[in-house]
Amino acid sequence: MKQSISVSGLIFPNPVMVVGTYDEHGEPNACTVAWGGIASSGPESVSIGVRPSRHTYDALHRTKAFTINLPSVEHAAAADYFGMVSGRHYRKFEVTKLTPVRGDYVDAPYIAEFPFCMECTITHTVDLGLHTLFIGQIRDVKIDESLKDEKGNLDLARAKILTFDSGQLAYRAPGEIIGEAFAIGRKFIAK
Repeated sequence: MKQSISVSGLIFPNPVMVVGTYDEHGEPNACTVAWGGIASSGPESVSIGVRPSRHTYDALHRTKAFTINLPSVEHAAAADYFGMVSGRHYRKFEVTKLTPVRGDYVDAPYIAEFPFCMECTITHTVDLGLHTLFIGQIRDVKIDESLKDEKGNLDLARAKILTFDSGQLAYRAPGEIIGEAFAIGRKFIAK
């Protein structure tokens, strides 16, 4: 039996997304966001929800560009820190000793030590209330070479991408594979 709980923006799992931007002085900044994900597969687009009070919000409006960086579990503390303090008052890359790298396709930095990043240009902005949804078209995806298997295929499980459990307010490591997508459900397709 299900029990009703109050209306809540909970969904699990959420990838921990660290958004890279340049501030008004050209300083690299990173901000962890909890809300976002793939918005379209054509054109390939991703969405992020950012509060207007965040330092990153102004940078997004000004540059119309951002990166999404997915940290591995080994960078959980840095990812948490990026969401705890403001780039208005702290130089987050100096504190964490992580490396901002200028994007090849957009005016935003990505994080060298994180295994997966996307470079995006903003195509749509939607004010939703507490958050503004920024939709960015993906211009490039970068991965660590170690994320390819023996056949050269992408194996994201090797990255141990950090996830956010919004119900427990906790970070989690990825789980085991329990079945192949677009295959295990075939048992329900009439033959």
